[in-house]
Amino acid sequence: MRAWHGPSWLPNVAIDVTALGGGIVLTLVVVVVTGLLIVQRLWLTALATLAASITGGLIVDFVKAQVNRPRPDIVEHLVTVSNMSFPSGHSANSAIVYLTLAGLASQVTENRATRRYLLVVAILLVGAIGCSRVYLGVHWPSDVLAGWSFGTLWALAWWLATARVRASIGGER
Repeated sequence: MRAWHGPSWLPNVAIDVTALGGGIVLTLVVVVVTGLLIVQRLWLTALATLAASITGGLIVDFVKAQVNRPRPDIVEHLVTVSNMSFPSGHSANSAIVYLTLAGLASQVTENRATRRYLLVVAILLVGAIGCSRVYLGVHWPSDVLAGWSFGTLWALAWWLATARVRASIGGER
């Protein structure tokens, strides 16, 4: 992916994009959005956001430790990495957080255009983060695909579970 060298600014953009899937940024996003949901008294959505993010991240860390796959060494890493490669934590955790937020927001947002916009932004963001991990040389494409797959399925599961709970209790509580 880097063999064509591309424009000189691309490595810096990839580093910035990959940071959007890092633990600090994702934690800030979850805390800020959960706070907003609590202020709006969307208790179920706030709880589901926290639970999906925390449990999903723990599962990714567990799988990463069990698989213990080394990082690629075919190109120089453009960022420092310290743990194993499979699945891509940035890809999985960004999918968990951003897709879950878009999905849960769709349940409490009436405007169809707003729901679509949030979903498209989440998909593009998650896609860019995963691609940046391969470009930076720290993940195999299969690591990223696994992360995207798990994160997407996790977000869908929480979307479905939250919708069912919301329906059983008669709305947001």
